[in-house]
Amino acid sequence: MKRTLFVISFAAVLSACGDKPQELQTNKHDAPAYAGTGKAFVNSDWKQGDKASWESHQKARSQYGQNDYTRMN
Repeated sequence: MKRTLFVISFAAVLSACGDKPQELQTNKHDAPAYAGTGKAFVNSDWKQGDKASWESHQKARSQYGQNDYTRMN
């Protein structure tokens, strides 16, 4: 009985060693976020490829849309 339990537990321990290593896969052709997607469904105030406009929209979104102190008061 002890031997069977030992063999089963040993097999379970060795099965954990069969994991494949996980590597971070990056997209080598990544574009900056302000470049846009090329689709028409964007905010009308923002021009695709305009970095200054993108940053101002991000600042306004974080200040007015995601800041709970300004939303609740």
